[in-house]
Amino acid sequence: MKTYFSLKRFLKPTQEPTEPEKPLLTPREKLLDDIEKTQHALEVAYCGFDNVTDPDLIDCYIYEVNSALKRYRFLLQQAEHMQSLEDANNSPESLFVEHELVSQLCPIPGSLSLHHN
Repeated sequence: MKTYFSLKRFLKPTQEPTEPEKPLLTPREKLLDDIEKTQHALEVAYCGFDNVTDPDLIDCYIYEVNSALKRYRFLLQQAEHMQSLEDANNSPESLFVEHELVSQLCPIPGSLSLHHN
């Protein structure tokens, strides 16, 4: 398989970009965008699964569907968690909720270590 690369962008770096800059997305918008992309990937995987007959391709699409489903569930959990944090921030007890979340994530002070002996 051949891949072709364009050197125009490297040879003329002073030239202005042709694409307009995208506005910065909020974390909520990024999450919703990821959910939408995952829904599309899931639809594509189901369509592929419905249209193949080769056992190897069937296995491939089964893995692809399972992968997309797990990612979709994860993103929905993240959206639910983000929504609960936003709801908690709107309440007067938000400082106590944040403190409880931190203490749940790190019950022992100083235990945030990436290396385990």
